[in-house]
Amino acid sequence: MKVLHVSGATSWGGNEQQLLYLVEELNSYGVEQFLFCYENTPLIEKIKDQNIAIISIPNIKSRKKAYRKLLNSAVKEHQFDLLHLHTSNAVTGYMITDLFYGLKVKAVFSKKGIGSSVSFLSKLKYNYKNIHKVLCVSEIVSDYFKGVLYAKNHHKLCVVYDGVKVHKENNEMTSSYDLRKELNIEKDTKIIGNIANHTKAKDLKTLIKTLDILVNKENTTDIHLVQIGEFSKRSQELKDMVSEYGLHDYISFVGFKNEASSILPQFDVYLMTSEREGGPTTVLEAFYKKVPVVSTNVGLVSEAIEDGVNGYVAPISDYRVLGEKVLQLLNDDVLRNSFVKISYNKFVNSYTAKHLGMNTFNVYKEIV
Repeated sequence: MKVLHVSGATSWGGNEQQLLYLVEELNSYGVEQFLFCYENTPLIEKIKDQNIAIISIPNIKSRKKAYRKLLNSAVKEHQFDLLHLHTSNAVTGYMITDLFYGLKVKAVFSKKGIGSSVSFLSKLKYNYKNIHKVLCVSEIVSDYFKGVLYAKNHHKLCVVYDGVKVHKENNEMTSSYDLRKELNIEKDTKIIGNIANHTKAKDLKTLIKTLDILVNKENTTDIHLVQIGEFSKRSQELKDMVSEYGLHDYISFVGFKNEASSILPQFDVYLMTSEREGGPTTVLEAFYKKVPVVSTNVGLVSEAIEDGVNGYVAPISDYRVLGEKVLQLLNDDVLRNSFVKISYNKFVNSYTAKHLGMNTFNVYKEIV
């Protein structure tokens, strides 16, 4: 089976990490893989050591004539059995190219998140006749996408959960970045961790409001929140909130870190406050690294976490409930250990990269 992965990603995030895991796992099934992507991107740097042929192109808009000529040329030259579209702009490029050239190759699309809105043109492309399957990252995403697809296309929806690569030794991927040393955090201070780029969907304002509840309302001062993620134009507003609430001594923004998940074992609690997510992969990584999770009810969280059994789930934006749940975990070692044990077992049984590869390959076999 010969598959072309198509990605329009220009930065590195959870979706690109999942593509990397997928490529590695599909190699074990004998899939001959190619990647059609933009040149000079983090994706190429990360994936180049895998057994995959890379077809890189200049950063051209996927609706442009030059893009479709390049995609058509790649498809015609290599005679792929299947195209796997990994980004929204990849869907755009595929549909337009197919309409112009008649590629005569089926496609699947991985839907990783929930958008704030869907335009009329986007609805047309997602319902395109030659997209044969939509691989949704969670049941919530699948339910959301039913509102985007026409009823006649609902049969195309399936759920393939994200996965995390399991190393032979769990400690193999331990970071050399020592939070306590680098940030001068006392030994007895508990570390609350968050990994999220500074985007609207991550709702980091709620993260800071949760810290305000813990420090200024509950007088919990033996804590430090470490926020890891790429800065953006929203970052200054977050720092202004920290100043407004007097939280300078209780939070550190450390920016983007390579292999951020390897820092997870240094957290006492992993806190996620997103308002929109597909996965998120970081929750699964916390399961793997045996860190208890408190999260808003987004993405696969309600499927992966049974509230009060293997983690805590709070309504979106509800910083009061988030603060209450974090405090309960910090004060109860037995509860933390129980959550960790159950979550790790869930991870091993459902959310590894091997599951991602196997389930995706099974979808491929249905179509090819």
